[in-house]
Amino acid sequence: MTAEATAKKRVSRAKTVKKTADASAAPAPRAKKADTAHRLRIKVRAYEHGILDKSVKQIIDTAARYNAEVVGPVPLPIDIKKYTVNRAAFIDKDSREQFEMRIHKRMIDILNPAPKVIEALTNIDLPSGVSIDVKMM
Repeated sequence: MTAEATAKKRVSRAKTVKKTADASAAPAPRAKKADTAHRLRIKVRAYEHGILDKSVKQIIDTAARYNAEVVGPVPLPIDIKKYTVNRAAFIDKDSREQFEMRIHKRMIDILNPAPKVIEALTNIDLPSGVSIDVKMM
């Protein structure tokens, strides 16, 4: 390799180092949150996804009736719990059966909820098998 080629490599390496140093020097500014922004975070859980989706639609329709700003539904990961049991009581250790429970979850955010929205959501009638966690953030 000639001296001229090695000099070009050094210059190109120096330029890339300088570019990466400039990029990491100033982090991107974050969006500021409004001081009065409140959120009502609703997490809905059920074993059957059909009932869950109907319940989520009912919650969103109730919030939309009072002109509340709704974010979601956001599907969360499904919790799968597996249980393995022996089929026979005494012999046949190799013969087993597996059962699983799937818990489907959705998350809904209601931004700046009015008191009427909160009251309407507390009075909503949902089917059995659907559990709800509500947090004010």
